[in-house]
Amino acid sequence: MQKLAFRAMGSEMRVLLDGVEPPTGNPLAAVPDWFALWEAVLSRFQPSSELRRLNARAGRVVRVSRTLWDVLQAALVAARRTGGLVTPTGAAALEAAGYTNSFATGWVLTGSGRSDAEPIPRWQAIRCRPRARTVRVPAGVRLDFGGIAKGWAADRTAHALVAMGPVLVDAGGDIRVSGPCADRSSWPIGVADPHNPDRDLALLALRHGAIATSGRDYRRWQQGGIWQHHILDPRTGRPAVTDVLTATVIAPTAVHAEAAAKAVLILGSRAGTAWLDRHPTLAGLIVLDDGQVCRSRRLLNYYWS
Repeated sequence: MQKLAFRAMGSEMRVLLDGVEPPTGNPLAAVPDWFALWEAVLSRFQPSSELRRLNARAGRVVRVSRTLWDVLQAALVAARRTGGLVTPTGAAALEAAGYTNSFATGWVLTGSGRSDAEPIPRWQAIRCRPRARTVRVPAGVRLDFGGIAKGWAADRTAHALVAMGPVLVDAGGDIRVSGPCADRSSWPIGVADPHNPDRDLALLALRHGAIATSGRDYRRWQQGGIWQHHILDPRTGRPAVTDVLTATVIAPTAVHAEAAAKAVLILGSRAGTAWLDRHPTLAGLIVLDDGQVCRSRRLLNYYWS
C-alpha cells in the first residue's frame, strides 16, 4: 500500500494506492501539485485565484478555464439535486457571517456583524454557455465552491490514478474510492464521534463511490458572542439552525456525497433522514447535538462485517 499525506485547500489530504510497487519513482508524487493548481483556480481566499477574478467581474460575460467550468457545473448540479439547499452563490453571506479567512490561517475575522441577512441569491440566475465556456454571474453575486471543490478534487484524483490500481482519496473528509481493494475486499471507513473524536461511531465498508461528512463541530467561530458556522441555510442567508451536529452520507461520487451531507444538516434530523430514504443512491448517519444517532434505511448495507 502506497501512501501520501499533504495539506491543500485548508485541509489534510491523504491518498492510498493499493497497487504494485513501481520499480522506480513515486506514482503519487504529482498529486500535491494537482491540488495546488486547482486551489489557485478555485479558492475564495487566494487574492489571485481565477474564482476571485470571476467574482470581481460579476455582471459581465467571462470565459473561464476548464477547471473552473467543471467545478461550477458540478456545483450547479448539486444545487439542483438538493433543491437549492447547497448553492455556490453564498460568498457574500459567508463573509457577512464572519467567514472571511481560510481556517488554514488559524484565525477568522469578525465580519460585518450585520443583522439584516437575506436569502442567498438564486443559483438559476447564473448564465453558462458551454460552447464558448463562458459564465455570467449576476451583478452583486459572488461565488464560493466550498466543499464541492474538495469533493470534485477527490473524484478527479481517484479517476486519474485508477489505472495504477485501487485508490482511496481523502480530501479533508471527502473520501472517494475507485473500487474495491486489490484483494477485492472493501475499504474500511471509520465515522468519528463528534462528541468524542477519539472513537468511531461506526465502521463502514466502501467498495465503490464516496462518503463525506459535514458538521458544525469544526469550522465555527464567535461573532457578537454568538457561535456561527460555515453551513448556511440559503433560505435565510444565515448559518443553519438545526439539531444535526454532523451528517455523514454515502453517495456515488464525492461531490454528490458532500452536497447531500450539507443538505441533510440544513434540513435537520427528521426531514434529512426522510430525504435520504427517498434517494436510492444515498445512505447516511446523522449525529445530533444531544448525542443521539439517526441512520437511514440503506446504511445497514454498508456496515463492516
